[in-house]
Amino acid sequence: MRHGKKFMHLGRKSAHRKSMLANMACSLIEHKRINTTLTKAKALKQFFEPLVTKSKLDSTHNRRIVFRNLRNKISVSELFREISKKVDDRPGGYTRVIRLGNRLGDNAEMAMIELVDYNQVYSTEDKTKKKTRRRSKKNKDLVIDNIKSEDNLIKNEKEESLNISNEEAPDAEEAPDTEEKTSKNKGSNN
Repeated sequence: MRHGKKFMHLGRKSAHRKSMLANMACSLIEHKRINTTLTKAKALKQFFEPLVTKSKLDSTHNRRIVFRNLRNKISVSELFREISKKVDDRPGGYTRVIRLGNRLGDNAEMAMIELVDYNQVYSTEDKTKKKTRRRSKKNKDLVIDNIKSEDNLIKNEKEESLNISNEEAPDAEEAPDTEEKTSKNKGSNN
């Protein structure tokens, strides 16, 4: 039975495990995402998320608690200054673990752990959506039909303009003939 076995041992003694998780947490604070094995990523999530919750309330006591775990002044100050402001309205779940597949050398299952609020791809902020271009047969048929109808309209307009110009041309030619005839008629009358 596994009673009381709450945290992952990761095959290390406690001092090694604590310093490894502290180093990984400092790297996560610095780079906002890191690649590691899936088990280490899950252990880091359990280690790191309570520290982020502590950083939401900036007090000397909370800073000392976080420093006891991280042991890095720069990481603690960045956690309390930048990250805590960004995750202020989030009630938990500050990190995301994404599986990446297996490592070539030893076939270990790899994962990427990242801070949720620093990923621009998954952000929920209102962005102007990029227009998607999908090519489907249905749309192609509609486009082809539109093009054919436009071509027919253009042809009809050309034919109408030609008909109008042809109709105008004989009228223009007839008008001088009638004038000539009338002038001939007038001349013969005189």
